Amino acid sequence: MRIPFTKMHGIGNDYIYVNAFEHTMENPSAFAARFSDRHKGIGSDGLVLICPSETCDVKMRMFNADGSEGRMCGNASRCIGKYVYEHGICRKETITMETLSGVKVLHLTIENDRVTMVTVEMGEPLLHPSAIPMLAEGDSFIDREFSCAGQLWRGTAVCTGPAHLVLFTEIPVQELDFARIGPQFERHPMFPDRVNADFVNEIGNGVFQMRVWERGSGETMACGTGACAVAAAAVLTGRARRDQELLIRPRGGDLYITWHAAGGISMRGSAVEVFSGEVEWEAPV
Repeated sequence: MRIPFTKMHGIGNDYIYVNAFEHTMENPSAFAARFSDRHKGIGSDGLVLICPSETCDVKMRMFNADGSEGRMCGNASRCIGKYVYEHGICRKETITMETLSGVKVLHLTIENDRVTMVTVEMGEPLLHPSAIPMLAEGDSFIDREFSCAGQLWRGTAVCTGPAHLVLFTEIPVQELDFARIGPQFERHPMFPDRVNADFVNEIGNGVFQMRVWERGSGETMACGTGACAVAAAAVLTGRARRDQELLIRPRGGDLYITWHAAGGISMRGSAVEVFSGEVEWEAPV
């Protein structure tokens, strides 16, 4: 069967989007693994299905480039907001979205009938090891020492939808040997379901440079939930304060993140539609 798709990105974090209001897909995990390939497929960090929901305006299902299903994606959330508004699925400036990590609220900035920015209410970060999940004693894992890739690191574990391990480092993040250390962090024995690893340089004045290794996709240009985890970790380790809007800079662009004193993290950033097309798909048995 032929599957229509749209390629979109949020500051370089690119996914294949399929409108599941109109098209049913068999075996989306296999589809993600097949067409995320950047040489033999469409090329992406994974697949996002924009689905009907019984409780919200829309439902997200997202699959990493290796076919594993993720709980949600922050950058993809913004793209879904743009897609459903501009394609007439939900013509509202505030949209509720069902995900495997709970309901997220999207606030759209609209100019000349186009969505230019989206703010996502990401909810409260989870810190207890059982919620992340990770194998660690205590009520949290904040600025604690551990060993990985042949050396000692200090990290903070946060769940902002998926699990993240945030590592503030003096080493310039662009100089890290990601191809070597990334897989070792992703599959660290502390994390039974694997983890996303966020390596961060503090620039000053609320600005943080980050580089991310995503579970199931490898290095990506950006990660919205990772940027939120960085902001939470910055507050938890005394590098920032609640209600301070932080500028988080992954490789792909800028995100503006605030952990509100009243509760919950908000993420503000752009969303871009790149192109649309169709592919032939026969799901493996």
